[in-house]
Amino acid sequence: MTLVSQRDVFEPTADLAWTIEDDAVDPLRESSREARFAVSNGFLGVRCSRAINREGRLVLPPRTYVAGFFDTSGPEGPISGLVPASDWLQLRVTLDRDVSEHDASKMSPHRLVLDMRRGMLLTESRQHSGTALGFRARTLHLVSLHARAIGLQLIESCIEGPDVEHGLEAHVGEKGFALVPERLEQSVAVWHTKQSGKRLGMAVKATLNIDGRELAPVALGQLAWSWQWTSRPGQIVSFERMVALTRTDGGEVDTGERARNELEAAQRIGWRGVLAEHEAAWSRRWDCSDVVVEGDVGAQQALRFALYHLISAADPMDDRVSIGARGLTGEDYHGHVFWDTEIYLVPFYIMTWPEAARALLMYRFHTLAGARAKAVRMGWRGALYAWESADTGDETAPEQVIGPDRQVIRVLSGQQEQHISADVAYAVWQYWQATRDESFLLEAGAEILLETGRFWASRAGLEADGLRHIRGVIGPDEYHENVDDNAFTNVMARWNIRRALDAAALLRERWPERWSDISNRLGLVDSELEEWRRAAETIVTGFDRQTGLFEQFAGYFGLEDIDLAGYAGRSVPMDVVLGRERTQRSQVVKQADVVALLALLPEEFEGEAAAANFRYYERRCGHGSSLSRAMHALVAARLGEDETALRYFQETAAIDLADTCAAIAGGVHVAAQGGIWMTAVFGFAGLALQAQSLAFAPRLPAGWRSLTFRVAWRGRRLKIGIDQARHVLEATLEAGEAMTILVNGEQHKLGIGPVKVALFGRLDGR
Repeated sequence: MTLVSQRDVFEPTADLAWTIEDDAVDPLRESSREARFAVSNGFLGVRCSRAINREGRLVLPPRTYVAGFFDTSGPEGPISGLVPASDWLQLRVTLDRDVSEHDASKMSPHRLVLDMRRGMLLTESRQHSGTALGFRARTLHLVSLHARAIGLQLIESCIEGPDVEHGLEAHVGEKGFALVPERLEQSVAVWHTKQSGKRLGMAVKATLNIDGRELAPVALGQLAWSWQWTSRPGQIVSFERMVALTRTDGGEVDTGERARNELEAAQRIGWRGVLAEHEAAWSRRWDCSDVVVEGDVGAQQALRFALYHLISAADPMDDRVSIGARGLTGEDYHGHVFWDTEIYLVPFYIMTWPEAARALLMYRFHTLAGARAKAVRMGWRGALYAWESADTGDETAPEQVIGPDRQVIRVLSGQQEQHISADVAYAVWQYWQATRDESFLLEAGAEILLETGRFWASRAGLEADGLRHIRGVIGPDEYHENVDDNAFTNVMARWNIRRALDAAALLRERWPERWSDISNRLGLVDSELEEWRRAAETIVTGFDRQTGLFEQFAGYFGLEDIDLAGYAGRSVPMDVVLGRERTQRSQVVKQADVVALLALLPEEFEGEAAAANFRYYERRCGHGSSLSRAMHALVAARLGEDETALRYFQETAAIDLADTCAAIAGGVHVAAQGGIWMTAVFGFAGLALQAQSLAFAPRLPAGWRSLTFRVAWRGRRLKIGIDQARHVLEATLEAGEAMTILVNGEQHKLGIGPVKVALFGRLDGR
């Protein structure tokens, strides 16, 4: 019998380019699917789970995460980590006294569909009771992109067996491991963390309708309800559960009442209203963010999947949180924030969702005190950001971990991976270049630039050779520790100092009162600024003018050169293959280091130096990080090596879309998803941010017929279309004042209506 509803909300978007589907039942891959099919809105994240039941025990309970909900606990010592909230999706179904919790062994089939267009997970399954077919069910769940505190679960089932006693129990599952209950009532609960003093409030409402009539529940106690009825063939049972979750970071705010108020507001418009607002919010985001590829189905799916998770990860309404390495899709790295956010994610938000970019950068401003404290603790001035950051800005990187060989490994990243301060400054300057957000610059951005610039000026020590050296660091290539004059670190440090000087000059010229205030508060005087200039002029970069190569760090060229072609097809990282000690004595690189520098600061590579450095380091990179291939794809695309770029693009997409990477069990690699967007827009479309305009130098892969996307620029919105066959770039100014863009170095004025620019033979780089 066909399931019925006023509107078939359970049917996914018809265009397959908008959906990801899976109908396999494989316990070994279930945790990966939990991450891949997760739903999130930047405040709440819910992993997918089919709740496989083995011998009556729930072994893979779904997890809900709340952004910024950290506590200090766990088996690895006093490390601040993201605390799972209570599971609000659990159901217990009774068919003639046969109890099941979506038992996978009795599901045939169980279809999962991630509807990326609508931002929700849909499932379809059949449940058996003994030899008789019990019921067929379709489900939908989401966390609202419009009202971020709200989660919605809908289930519509059709009874297909004979008359049986039927029951359904809805309850909130196990509480987070570090939560202490404060208030537990029928429909409202409050917990707090053991150490950090954060509170989580939850309000829940569940209803059951049978053939359109609401059935009264039996209250089972705290956050639990039960319904009992005699079912008959053809009966339609509809279940609705709405939940509101709120977080407070201390104080006297009643988070339980806040949750109740959020839920009541949602109930006033009903689940259809919640669904409509959610879909409208997703539609607005897609209008600004979508990237359309014609001619490559796989690339289109990869981009949509990347954009789905990028949109899902951000919350522009909360500038006290940032995006962890796995977003809200898993617990790898304890939910900590790395350089991933500023280098791989913020560019997407700057160009498509500036409000989200601003919130992420304000998080770095709010954690500036922790960065200052770390710099002082280590003997320097200014601000040294935490390599791993949670909610306070304090360093949360572990001091040791257990390696693949079960040996204890000392972790130096928290002390030596200092390029993070330049990475934050880079994102701040990119945001300023793209938005001209004066209030942000005056409120937060200039101070971040000045304090990070001050750090590098104090960190780069003047030595007997008359040059400044930065010793004892780790660059992006984490296979080599405690190195001197890492090229990425030093060149980014020099760039950071120069942008700090630019910010000081800008404030002095345009906002003298603000400059007087900030310089007095920070104790900045002209003599210190002059010292910064001298520091920037004398920092060692490792650039060899004869070869055009940057030496990755002092002494790198003298290390063992290992041909990685001999290790093709390996399934483990190179440091495991070679051993840590030999890896450190070799030129094998974990991830893009000089290549990352080439991606971020291409102006530092003159003439043939860009191609020379890419060729040299590409064949020495083992890609032991999910971040690496995207950087290589971006640089290869800019260099016109479209086949190489497309290969790296596809390999980056496979990290989360293919069942080849066991690490996805801990969450989606959201920075790699950002890298996919960067490769398409900054790489293949050749977009570059310049002082007064946007520039494009398109080089599409041979199989891509066209590439279309939108970007934001200083209060404007542009639509860019690149047609491979016709060798044309079409730019349309959809909102904002007239502007000028550069296409292959030539200026073109944008006003009302589209502007078409002939690209001639340069479109594909040949």
